[in-house]
Amino acid sequence: MRASARAAFRLSVNGGWHEVEAAPETPLLHVLRNDLGLNGPKYGCGLAQCGACMVLVEGVARRACVLPVAQMEGRRIVTLEGLGTPEAPDPVQAAFIAEEAAQCGYCTNGMIMSVKALLARTPRPSEQEIRAALRHNLCRCGTHVEILRAVARAVETTEVAPT
Repeated sequence: MRASARAAFRLSVNGGWHEVEAAPETPLLHVLRNDLGLNGPKYGCGLAQCGACMVLVEGVARRACVLPVAQMEGRRIVTLEGLGTPEAPDPVQAAFIAEEAAQCGYCTNGMIMSVKALLARTPRPSEQEIRAALRHNLCRCGTHVEILRAVARAVETTEVAPT
């Protein structure tokens, strides 16, 4: 089977526009890491099962390892790098840091991005909703207790928009 010809794509990533050239079926994860130099999303399984590659697409947590770049053209994509800076981390990032919710840290990208998507749609989630939102993010180190504490801290420190 022959690979598709390369094409130019215009991607909105972390608030900026980027022109990339890739085969249409190239996973978004490869473009983010290899072409744009963004290392927040990790390659874990390549099968959309571990969550290490999680990004936000139009505010929804999605697994970048199985998203063809051709389907992402013109859509708003946010990676871990687009949430905050080392000097001013996003409240979810700050909560993970404060709770030391990482051991090896490989799963952290997916956990944080899943929590961001959850808090955007449910600002005050129950523990059951938190567990449901994270159920497909794998952590082999076993920092689940710290991760749940970090989410609770993020819920406390994240401002809820007035209705």
